Amino acid sequence: MTDLASLAARTSARQLATALPRRWRHVQAVGSKAESLRPVVGDDGDVLVAAAWLHDIGYTPRIVDTGFHSLDGARWLLREGFSLRIASLVAHHSCASYEAEERGLGAMLAAEFPPEESPTADALWFADMTTGPDGQDFTVDERLAEIRERYGPEDLVTRFWRKAEPALIEAARRTLMRMASHPM
Repeated sequence: MTDLASLAARTSARQLATALPRRWRHVQAVGSKAESLRPVVGDDGDVLVAAAWLHDIGYTPRIVDTGFHSLDGARWLLREGFSLRIASLVAHHSCASYEAEERGLGAMLAAEFPPEESPTADALWFADMTTGPDGQDFTVDERLAEIRERYGPEDLVTRFWRKAEPALIEAARRTLMRMASHPM
């Protein structure tokens, strides 16, 4: 593991392992999956793995500010000295802009953190959305079904996923195509 990835893993462990052990199990599996996706992002491997380890840090109770984990985590990462790029990947991971809109925070998210359309962003979304809450390996469809079941049909989270699903599925499809052309 590189210095950046190692720092990200240690930072995430300090914030999540004790406070949110179930979330920590998910993050560990996402970090591991991102490590295996390095070949599909080339020179961005360190950035991908670091963002994967940090993607859910905004759930940590002492970091919560707005209640929107992607934005709260990204802001905290900047304050802690992580790059704007890593913070932006965290801010926008797994279709977060859709959730930001549902929460009335879309303009704020877009103003503070530039979205990125890249193989790295796609791979981060893929790693997150093919990993269950306890670190299980899921397909995107299984993960979306698990989220709908956990939150219920009328929850804000379920509402935003209905809107975000096509974009997420497309990002996963692109990552799967890249994986097929880069033996792992």
